[in-house]
Amino acid sequence: EGAATAIDDVVMDEFHFYSEPERGVAWQVPLLTMPRARFLLMSATLGETSFFEEAITTLTETPTSLVQSDERPVPLEFEYSTTPLEERVEELVEANRAPIYLVHFTQLACARTAQNLMSRNFCSREAKDQIAEVLEAAAFRSPYGKEVKKLLRHGLGIHHAGLLPKYRVLVEKLAQRGLLKVICGTDTLGVGVNVPIRTVLFTQLFKYGGQSTKILAVRDFKQICGRAGRRGFDDIGYVVAQAPEHVIDNIKADAKAAAKGKKSKAMKKRPPEKGFVNWDENTFQKLMASPSEKLVSSFNIRHGMLLNVLSRTEIDGCEELRRIISKSHETAVKKKELRRRAFALFRGLVEGEVLRILPKESRVGPAKVALNV
Repeated sequence: EGAATAIDDVVMDEFHFYSEPERGVAWQVPLLTMPRARFLLMSATLGETSFFEEAITTLTETPTSLVQSDERPVPLEFEYSTTPLEERVEELVEANRAPIYLVHFTQLACARTAQNLMSRNFCSREAKDQIAEVLEAAAFRSPYGKEVKKLLRHGLGIHHAGLLPKYRVLVEKLAQRGLLKVICGTDTLGVGVNVPIRTVLFTQLFKYGGQSTKILAVRDFKQICGRAGRRGFDDIGYVVAQAPEHVIDNIKADAKAAAKGKKSKAMKKRPPEKGFVNWDENTFQKLMASPSEKLVSSFNIRHGMLLNVLSRTEIDGCEELRRIISKSHETAVKKKELRRRAFALFRGLVEGEVLRILPKESRVGPAKVALNV
């Protein structure tokens, strides 16, 4: 319905998704089409906001206010760890810093860590009995179900998008009851999942972003850190970053040799040759201190938007689509590409007989069925 939409207020939570390639367009379209609404953009990692202040003021012809604070309800304590992962997790549990969420950036790494931690005991006998009681009503018939059950009975949680929803819900249920001290998962946990976490532990500080492997964006780092510390439960949250595994192994070898009064003669371990980006404590400090990156537009045209806009009867849908593309927050070059894409989609819909071009004399209202590119 565009400008005629009968909505007074638009609350956009997690507005940093504006930059996401796949769904950022959903956070941008209202800012292009709803001048009668009042907007509230919310995020802990907005970064530079002047562009959006100006865009909202231009759209609504109403002054925009910025409400900003860097103060967290639960402060965070940061640590860079050169202790082997399994040992560090055990130390954190003993120091009463559980529940601990171990952050991985692939499902395979998540599963491997969970399996490695099976050699440690983080759960009391009483807690394991309570877990077993909860699991009695659960079904683990899928191929990976037996592995999930084994981990849960040991007091270890695993949580990522590759698991069946029923397993993820079971992990969340057990965590909310305080029965899981350690949960191995991916960085997606921060989206719409209510799992109590006192400590976030990064197993690495880089990820594959779809096209290349690089150090975490400051925004991603801070969003994940934000899961540490539960308001109303914790006075402080903890964030731990592990040093690279080969660095930890080399430190351990040197310390072992030094304890014997010798110099380590072992060949230094080297980082993996593929799919690895090195990081160190300076990288960690930089991620902690740097402001979130500027949000970048990820506007796109898809069939759904095309059909919705062309279906309008009160205004010229083709002209409105041109206006939306023109007002989008993209560069002039990208806007030209978007106009071409819109026409290509339109032509495909006509050829597929999803849309039909009506004779001029039979058209009702201002709607047209052609795009001027």
